[in-house]
Amino acid sequence: MTSKDWKISTVARNAGLILLVAGLQFGLAGCAADRPTRPPNLDDPFLTPHEVDVLEWRQRRHERLSEPYGWLSLVGLEFLADGEYRVGSGDDNEIIVTAGPRHWGSLQVVGDQAWFATAAGANVRVDGRLVDEAELYTADDDRPATLIESGSVQMQLLQRGDGLALRVRDSASPVLTGFTGLGYFPVDTGWRIEARWIEHPAERTLLIANVLGELINEPNPGLAEFERDGRSFGLEAVDAGDQLWFIFADRTSGRETYGLGRFLYAAKPQPGADTVILDFNKAYNPPCAFTEFTTCPLPPPENRLDIRVEAGELTPAF
Repeated sequence: MTSKDWKISTVARNAGLILLVAGLQFGLAGCAADRPTRPPNLDDPFLTPHEVDVLEWRQRRHERLSEPYGWLSLVGLEFLADGEYRVGSGDDNEIIVTAGPRHWGSLQVVGDQAWFATAAGANVRVDGRLVDEAELYTADDDRPATLIESGSVQMQLLQRGDGLALRVRDSASPVLTGFTGLGYFPVDTGWRIEARWIEHPAERTLLIANVLGELINEPNPGLAEFERDGRSFGLEAVDAGDQLWFIFADRTSGRETYGLGRFLYAAKPQPGADTVILDFNKAYNPPCAFTEFTTCPLPPPENRLDIRVEAGELTPAF
């Protein structure tokens, strides 16, 4: 993600977010369709190559979500102002975690810098080592974020706008331990679409809001345009390194699929190429569909499709 350009006021942010959510729902009158059945087993000899590809992708998706410290393990997101915070599982701490010692130690924050001092006798490790005190770092291109851990809980600092936040994960989270799988629309080759790729000037950006109401200008390399049911649609892309990232909503949003939209990645076209493959069978839910402790981006107005995309991941059932 690129740096955010500005923040909007709390009142405007909340009002704008409500309007955006309402727009993404496309009106929820009427009955939702029956939840489609799960896809067939990979060993089915009658599967097409495309079905195998999609089902293997879904299997990898399930494995990623099932990881001990993946998205489903999130149990906290603390936004940090300057000051000192006691951390631990006891109720007398400013930051209360779900496991580990009653007192882990204290977290000191000054601007965009932070330090952690371990409480006497606490079995808390910083990057795998028992230390009295350590400076903490957020992730960058050269290193991962400093990892603080004890028992089943891990914590790391994040850069959020102009400040810091503390993300807390617990491999014993009920959301993770209770996860049994995801529901999908049946694989439909008709939703694997060869779209026209319309390249934008290199400096063009796309304004993306997130669930905190922040507005971020993301690099916008082009538009993927396609036809469906005799109508033309387009999705604006975000540059995601060696891939294109599409954040979109459609007329299943808030019904069969997650109300705040879904994500879809596609391979970047070769230089000079004028097509890109959009396989909506690989559309999936953002992390905020599973947990409140994330800051997911929302579909921009340009990517709200006035059509039912009956492909990809359904709303999680918990």
